[in-house]
Amino acid sequence: MMSNPASRRSFLQTVGLGAAALGVAGTALGQEKKIQGFDETPKEPKPARKWTPVSDRKLRVGIVGYGVCRFGAAFSFQDHPNVTVAAVSDLFPDRCAELAKACRCEKTYPSLEEMIKDDAIEAVFVATDAPSHARHCIDVLKHGKHVACAVPATFGSLEDADKLFETVKASGLAYMMFETSYFRPDCYAMRTIYNAGGFGKLVYSEGEYYHYAVPEIASYKNWRVGLPPQWYPTHSNAYYVGVTGGSFTEVSCMAMPSVLDKLRPENNVYKNPFGTEIALLRTSDGGTARMGVSWDTPGDGGERGRIRGQRGTFYEKYQGLEKNLPDTTPTPLPQGVAAGGHGGSHGRLMDEFVQSILQGRKPLVDVAQALNMSVAGVVSHLSALKDGELMKIPQYKYWA
Repeated sequence: MMSNPASRRSFLQTVGLGAAALGVAGTALGQEKKIQGFDETPKEPKPARKWTPVSDRKLRVGIVGYGVCRFGAAFSFQDHPNVTVAAVSDLFPDRCAELAKACRCEKTYPSLEEMIKDDAIEAVFVATDAPSHARHCIDVLKHGKHVACAVPATFGSLEDADKLFETVKASGLAYMMFETSYFRPDCYAMRTIYNAGGFGKLVYSEGEYYHYAVPEIASYKNWRVGLPPQWYPTHSNAYYVGVTGGSFTEVSCMAMPSVLDKLRPENNVYKNPFGTEIALLRTSDGGTARMGVSWDTPGDGGERGRIRGQRGTFYEKYQGLEKNLPDTTPTPLPQGVAAGGHGGSHGRLMDEFVQSILQGRKPLVDVAQALNMSVAGVVSHLSALKDGELMKIPQYKYWA
């Protein structure tokens, strides 16, 4: 059982694209710098459909975390017609002030621990350091508030995964992980076509998250330095879980040592030797998946995937037996809410979370899917450390 190595909170945000990061951000506030993989989303054409409100109620949201990637303000909670950003927090006073300004919010707290005592807050967006995600979400839920979280759901710890799952289940509150691949155009189209029967049973899935670790992205207590690639697996694993809602049941993972000196085991707190980890997984519907994460490959990078089913395939476009395809255009957003980074996923993830609360329903990326993506990576790294030994993966199933 892996335990969460780093603790104490980081109000380091992964903002932009792919909570492993894709957007435009700086290494310090006020210093803009292009981060590899942070794609900017071009302005979308006027949607054919209109966003339809489900309520006129205003949800009071607290936001915590405004680190180097500035994730706290990146999902446009402050622009949603059903949201009031009631308070913000960051451990660093200058960042907290910047977050308050970005979210047009006057009330600030010096820590999450203080903010969640505010009974007026109904939901919290946790955009802190990855090692603290599970602990912070558990704290929020135990204070009676809905929670949304940047990825991953758990950081190297199977024990934390179980604790988070049981806490969400016992709370009766909404938990959603903001996995950006779910609303990238290709994954969104795959899920829509899959749900309409266009692929039939999936035979094979591939997902890739390649993010060159040069230049280094600053992080709270250097949690990113030497990070095992498969501890940050959700951007790639979403190309199966985010399409089918299924899970991975067992894995054999092969890995290569990092070619970067700063990522060698003697130079990182994880003692992690690998810069690239490629997992071969069995899926819950009997198919196979290959999911790769790498910090060592310069040049082309980002999040992408492809799938093959018994009725059709998808790689950049659908090809198959289904002739009457469903509409796969992006979901509409409220006026004033930008689609944002990571392929236009930010605004849609936020809107899905808000609407799930207002409608009293399960959010799209629920705790079971969040953990099935995250925990598969934890076990994949364990397999890599054992030279690809085939290992069983714990399963999480939503209870309703």
